[in-house]
Amino acid sequence: MPGNKYNGTPVTPRTRLERLLLNRELRKFNRFFNPSDELDDGLKEAELFANDSVLNKDENCGPFNEETFSEGVDGSERLHKQRLLVVANRLPVSAVRKGEDSWQLEMSVGGLVSALLGVKEFDARWIGWAGVNVPDEIGQKALTTALAEKRCIPVFLDEDIVHQYYNGYCNNMLWPLFHYLGLPQEDRLATTRSFQSQFDAYKKANQMFADVVNKHYKEGDVVWCHDYHLMFLPKCLKEYNSKMKVGWFLHTPFPSSEIHRMLPSRSELLRSVLAADLVGFHTYDYARHFVSACTRILGLEGTPEGVEDQGKLTRVAAFPIGIDSERFIRALELPQVQDHIKELKERFAGRKVMLGVDRLDMIKGIPQKILAFEEFLEENPEWRDKVVLLQIAVPTRTDVPEYQKLTSQVHEIVGRINGRFGTLTAVPIHHLDRSLDFHALCALYAVTDVALVTSLRDGMNLVSYEFVACQASKKGVLILSEFAGAAQSLGAGAILVNPWNISEVASSIGYALNMPADEREKRHNHNFRHVTTHTSQEWAATFVRCSLELNDTIVEAQLRTRQVLPLLPVNDAVERYTQSSNRLLILGFNATLTEPVHTLGRRGSQIREMEPRLHPQLKEPLKKLCKDQMTTVVVLSGSDRTILDENFGEYNMWLAAENGMFLRRTTGKWMTTMPENLNMDWVDSVKHVFEYFTERTPRSHFELRETSLLWNYKYADVEFGRLQARDMLQHLWTGPISNAAVDVVQGRRSVEVRAVGVTKVCAYQG
Repeated sequence: MPGNKYNGTPVTPRTRLERLLLNRELRKFNRFFNPSDELDDGLKEAELFANDSVLNKDENCGPFNEETFSEGVDGSERLHKQRLLVVANRLPVSAVRKGEDSWQLEMSVGGLVSALLGVKEFDARWIGWAGVNVPDEIGQKALTTALAEKRCIPVFLDEDIVHQYYNGYCNNMLWPLFHYLGLPQEDRLATTRSFQSQFDAYKKANQMFADVVNKHYKEGDVVWCHDYHLMFLPKCLKEYNSKMKVGWFLHTPFPSSEIHRMLPSRSELLRSVLAADLVGFHTYDYARHFVSACTRILGLEGTPEGVEDQGKLTRVAAFPIGIDSERFIRALELPQVQDHIKELKERFAGRKVMLGVDRLDMIKGIPQKILAFEEFLEENPEWRDKVVLLQIAVPTRTDVPEYQKLTSQVHEIVGRINGRFGTLTAVPIHHLDRSLDFHALCALYAVTDVALVTSLRDGMNLVSYEFVACQASKKGVLILSEFAGAAQSLGAGAILVNPWNISEVASSIGYALNMPADEREKRHNHNFRHVTTHTSQEWAATFVRCSLELNDTIVEAQLRTRQVLPLLPVNDAVERYTQSSNRLLILGFNATLTEPVHTLGRRGSQIREMEPRLHPQLKEPLKKLCKDQMTTVVVLSGSDRTILDENFGEYNMWLAAENGMFLRRTTGKWMTTMPENLNMDWVDSVKHVFEYFTERTPRSHFELRETSLLWNYKYADVEFGRLQARDMLQHLWTGPISNAAVDVVQGRRSVEVRAVGVTKVCAYQG
């Protein structure tokens, strides 16, 4: 009998989604019946982070329990856990050298660390750069030993590689482009050449990461690669072991295909990421942009599940990250946090508190936020002594001129507004160029009435999550930029704004400050439920379990690749060829004997592809084959007779044009194999339809042959071409060919109408 809740027989989940949902419910069940474990961990974490900084580089404020992380290294429990190799640019540790063979390690705070700590069923090991240059072998050995106690494995990068790979290609090229800031504008040839050397260093660094992974990889491990620093890593890993389970996750936005195509190395990076089995993004928009880039730039097929190339499917999905909400909720009960809250309430008594917490970065929209606040004060004088904006701006990349300029700009705006609206006893803006410790930050979140997140472009922005987690009592309002990834998760409860529209943000500030209590509570409750259920631990567990589900993907891929013609077994073919005395070689022309379109000088050349030419390097081998008395060579093509004559007139072979409807030996005349009663009355009406769509589809063209017509939209916009092809087929079936004896063949980027029986199969049979 089928399993049900009464007979005790377990119901086996049939689909991937059912398995993931079942695992999620089991984790909730375990947490419910073992609450003491979580409480103990929480108390340890609270003690560990009395002096945490508010933000790290990626704005993730997760916990790190060193004991928990190191737990079971030598124990038998670990033997039963799924091994997970987490590969990121930086290890979750700061290393300081204390002697020739001694190091001091301090664990870092980060959302990824927090996420994996909460997933107890995985045995995670970290692989990455320790952030220090260690040129000597003694130092490397000592650091490796010290890191092993933290279950971390170092990748040693020298200063030149770090400068070109990290400071150069990652921070100067990829990060700005992925945040829609464009590529650097240079006026010297030497500088543009340095871009290529940076890209070479990027590939070299990724290979160095791969070498370390390969050294520590064991069969059955899942390798989880992180962020834009390691886009080449999946390809490097798959080249070493094609059966390795590899996932890749991007923590920044992925730009639209129109932005990504600006990157000189666009195709290489996309193909390298596609080597992974599972590719993850924070939001559906980023995943959609990635699939679009693969279809528009690489010409691959996008599917609802991901991207398919020659039977190999790379799954692409959205996995929105969260925070460890329990850590923030528990922190509010700590005495030191309560003391901070009391102090802040006394300090800002009688005034509404607005809060901004950001890295001092171009993408965070801090100037736009402050200008909107200025407009609000200008238009609402009654609020000037009743509201205060606290802006925490954590310094970053202070040695970069653009960031120095931004800092000066923000200070100038703040000074002007405080001078304009401030008094001897109070100023409207309190601006801090530093981070806060964890307890002070939680207290600040708790007393805030309105949080302002005005990112111009942000992968996720977890500050909004942290604010919501600390607002159980106050139930403050969140004003959130629609360009932050968090807007897709918290948009229903937040006030969404376009940070570029200063007036809109100013109006939203007024609306938030005057919002009725019942509406504030409804908005907060909606977002609070999301933040407390979609945690960082849940995010990590879901992604890794999807990676484990790749067993299904591998089986499905094997089934798909069976439908793709296998590669020619060259050695076997050569052996049989040499042993035979009567050989027949039937060769295609387009894409078989022609010069590749994407070779230098022909890349994207639509005109030259419309006039296919025999590959120059194949001329001599083809002549030798044709001179062999024991070998008969036939070129069978869909092209017309003129093209075959131009390319093969000098060879001793057989030519079969238009899929075999016309045949001749190069020393003789053309013969036709067409049936005598072949009806071609439909040609003119179909030609008119093809002309109509060619005029309305830029970069499409059609070929008029004696037995068929072919409309090709290979160079047209992918999506528009597909729509036009669909529309064309409707026109054809309802009009010109509704009663005609024709076959309609829809190719990957083409539509062909030909008389019944005009196929290469018939030519072979003939």
